[in-house]
Amino acid sequence: MTNSKGNLVLIPTTLGDNDPLEVLPITVKNTIDNINIFIVENEKTARRFIKKISPQKSQPALQLFILNKYTEASDLPSFLEPCLNAANVGLLSEAGCPGVADPGADVVKIAHQKNIKVVPLVGPSSILMAIMSSGMNGQSFAFNGYLPIDKSERRLEIKRLERLSFEHNQSQLFIETPYRNNKMLEDLSLSLENNTDICVACDITLSTEFIKTQTANQWKKNMVDLHKRPTIFIIHKS
Repeated sequence: MTNSKGNLVLIPTTLGDNDPLEVLPITVKNTIDNINIFIVENEKTARRFIKKISPQKSQPALQLFILNKYTEASDLPSFLEPCLNAANVGLLSEAGCPGVADPGADVVKIAHQKNIKVVPLVGPSSILMAIMSSGMNGQSFAFNGYLPIDKSERRLEIKRLERLSFEHNQSQLFIETPYRNNKMLEDLSLSLENNTDICVACDITLSTEFIKTQTANQWKKNMVDLHKRPTIFIIHKS
């Protein structure tokens, strides 16, 4: 008689260095208490998070599979072999929700192909929390990841997203490497039309949280320091 399959459990993490139970439901702690096999992006930060939310858990007992930009695609199916032997496997994001702007989506796809049950747990998504608090169109929005680094290419992309927003009434979200955030806000305020709205959602869920929507023209006069602070940018042209 064969064993039933285990589940792939999508476990959200915090968006910063705050107490996990300030922003995560007790379900997340209970789940981590009962799982020893995890797919993670960074071993050091994953162990730190697990220890913080489940301090009694034995660290040597953990089995961690590393999923990052260096992981070979051919290795991914082996990460789910414990599920085929009736063990639950947890998928941890580096920050926020697994599979959303996160390499974990590739593992989730394989789980569906192998008929492994995928169980998402509730937790913070900076993308959703930013659109929630922006006052922009929560019915139609798109996350665009990183914009081009080259100055001229980035300006063209900013203008393209502005046109998309206007033509489809669709809010456009994107991120930047934290140490380039200030330059991004400057480029947005100078490249966009004066009446185009820009939302800056920074340090979401942290004590330093800052979320503000105003026009490009207003941002020119009221810049804020975003250096090395995790930030979501949203633009919308009505």
